[in-house]
Amino acid sequence: MSTETRASVRSRERNRERTQKPVGGDRSAQLRRALEAGALAVLLGAGVLGFGPSFGGDPRYLAAGLGGVVLGLLTAAAALARRWGPWTVTGAAAGGYLLLGSALAAPVESAAGVLPTLASLRVLVLGAVFAWKDLLTVAAPVGTAGGMLVVPFLLGLLAALAAGLLCWRARGAYWPALPVLGLFAAGIAFGTKDVPLPGLRALLLAAGLLVFLSYRRRSVQETSAAPQAALGSAPARAARLRRRIYGAAVLAGAAALSLAAAPLLGVDAERKVLRDVVEPPVDLFNFPSPLTDFRRYVKDNAETALFTVEGLPEGQRIRLAAMDAYDGVVYNVSGQAAGGFARVGDAGTLGAGSDTGTEASLRFTIQDYTGAWLPAGGKIRALDPAGDRARDIAGGLYYDAGSATLLSTAGVRSGDTYDADVVFPDQYDDAQLAQYGFAQSAMPRLQQEPPIIGAKAAEFAGEETTPIQRVRQLQQILATEGYFSNGKDGQTPSLPGHGAARMVSLLDAEQMVGDDEQYAVAMALMARKLGIPARVVMGFYPDWDELDGAPAKIEITGDDVHAWVEVQFERVGWVPFFPTPDEDNEPVPPQQQPKSTPKPQVLQPPPPPQEPAELPPDTAADPQDAEQKDEDLWETVSGFLRIAAIVALPLLVLFGPLLAILLFKRRLSRKRRTSGGTAQRVAGGWREVLGAAADLGVAVTGRRTRREEAAALGRAFPTRAGATTSLARRADAGIFGPGNPSEEEVQDYWREVEAVRESLTGTAGFWQRQGARYSLRSVRLESRLQQPRRTGRRRVAEFAANARGSAGRMTRRRGDAQGPSSPLG
Repeated sequence: MSTETRASVRSRERNRERTQKPVGGDRSAQLRRALEAGALAVLLGAGVLGFGPSFGGDPRYLAAGLGGVVLGLLTAAAALARRWGPWTVTGAAAGGYLLLGSALAAPVESAAGVLPTLASLRVLVLGAVFAWKDLLTVAAPVGTAGGMLVVPFLLGLLAALAAGLLCWRARGAYWPALPVLGLFAAGIAFGTKDVPLPGLRALLLAAGLLVFLSYRRRSVQETSAAPQAALGSAPARAARLRRRIYGAAVLAGAAALSLAAAPLLGVDAERKVLRDVVEPPVDLFNFPSPLTDFRRYVKDNAETALFTVEGLPEGQRIRLAAMDAYDGVVYNVSGQAAGGFARVGDAGTLGAGSDTGTEASLRFTIQDYTGAWLPAGGKIRALDPAGDRARDIAGGLYYDAGSATLLSTAGVRSGDTYDADVVFPDQYDDAQLAQYGFAQSAMPRLQQEPPIIGAKAAEFAGEETTPIQRVRQLQQILATEGYFSNGKDGQTPSLPGHGAARMVSLLDAEQMVGDDEQYAVAMALMARKLGIPARVVMGFYPDWDELDGAPAKIEITGDDVHAWVEVQFERVGWVPFFPTPDEDNEPVPPQQQPKSTPKPQVLQPPPPPQEPAELPPDTAADPQDAEQKDEDLWETVSGFLRIAAIVALPLLVLFGPLLAILLFKRRLSRKRRTSGGTAQRVAGGWREVLGAAADLGVAVTGRRTRREEAAALGRAFPTRAGATTSLARRADAGIFGPGNPSEEEVQDYWREVEAVRESLTGTAGFWQRQGARYSLRSVRLESRLQQPRRTGRRRVAEFAANARGSAGRMTRRRGDAQGPSSPLG
């Protein structure tokens, strides 16, 4: 027996288990696993559907996600059949990921869309690290190139692998629900705000999960029926009670999760996803505000053809950019609306198509217009650049869906052409808008706005109470009491710009004089001071009164450049307002007063010089500078925190379960060593040895006596047979012997336990030691060992007390001649 290896012992144990199975048990078990695999595939598939809005409904995301689910379940089934360890399972999953990932997650880079290439393998390897951020920083739909499909494929693979292993290896019935819920939550987190029927999907998943868990609970009960019957009626009742408690805990957790997620499923609630908190990698400070060039277009290039547009419906406008941030110098694009600018992955599918309005297909041909901001229509659904620079324009596209603003880092210039599919929003009159209030929108804080803005806002708004009346009052006063002039020859002089000084000169003058640039900024600033969500939009539209309908091709010149204001109403969106006076409403020049003949002036002697006053040095810090420094510091810290969260997310998904296992097993070992009396801690030391042996692959049943278990350990570890037998005898003596062990004896016993445990682990190879470190066999063994002890603890305690009492009486009869004795020998 000394030459028998541990492998032969485990082989004989497996053969004994096979011979004890009833006839047909294998077939019924295979059928049960097949049903469980099908149910898990359906439940995990519901989680994969959460990625649909990010990919614009492209079916290839579904193939990638479901392919990962199938691969994960097959790997888990093979691990069960071949009894693979954790490292073998990891290697098999990684091999399947690289082998099938080219066809499922990198079809654009693979040969013929199926065969692996160096490019597809590179996408798979790098995508496991970087695809998470790419998916969040690219505007939805993200497309299928560049490793975007890696995220649903890899998450489906990991979730299915974890669900299969927990379903077929873990003892509890409810463990498989964790990866199912995790994949469902990941689909929500990596998705978009616009999700069709989120509440219905959640309810269907909950119903399916409850049915599956009920089936799992019954299956586990049937599997453990024989061992439970052997325990008697009391243990069986206790086991049923524990299962009910576990089930109630799971249902309570699900109810708490539903209550926590209920605000996210509401109709009026704003959905929060990860792409809302990830900062897109584009620096808008590199692109000046288009509003700074307004006067150059309307004055110096009034007759210059900027571009031509084909297919523009009558009465519609072409947007260039929406600006919502003001710093006292310029109104600029902040990129904070609805998630900000995100890189465009697939320019052919920019929008999901849920907006209502007038649809149009436009073709733009650039002439003398240059810049990064691309003229377009309303909500952009698709963009198709053409010509020699098509790839450059498409490769640098960024789109802000909240402001319907599109830019390309490559810019556009003469000769560029692109097609755009757009939707012009529906128009509402004041009667329709009267029933809606202002939307709750996060707007950038105004900076350095002049005080006259707030005073004039309160004066112009007057006593109007309804939202539409307050906005309309601001617009009408500016449009009717102001005068138009853009500084052309023959017009009243009008300074360009829209900084704080220009706003003061506009609103504080006896006659307000300006053009679209000044009036749009003034109205937007006054609206913001009143708490109204407003922004300035710059764009183009021709004089439709001079055109005969809507020509097939319209030439846009500098004279067609305009600016207006948009205000956001709840359930309606952004509504345009035009505060600029009519162009023929020019200011009336002041009357010329007759010149008077001045009298000759007498030169007066200069005043005597005065000593310059000594002023104290200005050492006080500017509070605005301090506040700006605090904001810059917070932005830097928050940026690092967001980057750390993005990097930590895949690491947490990959290594979080392993870390949780280590922490749980360490807590279990500490509990064995410190919980209960000295006798219970000695028993815990023996369970520590059994757990270490079980993690190394030894068949420990937990239903034999300590000396029988020690004999089994001696056969598996012949060189440590004496040490394990000694520990078993000392444990029996400490539990059933006279008196209780002392604290020193318990500490000495645990020191020997640690030495034996380290020696058992030292007999294994490196990979076997790593597998034992993350094995859950000791956890399941602890559950089996504790189960009968809970139900029969009182009986054992009475037996031990009687034994100690009898031994004590015998000791007193013998006297104290032999001296004190130790329970542990």
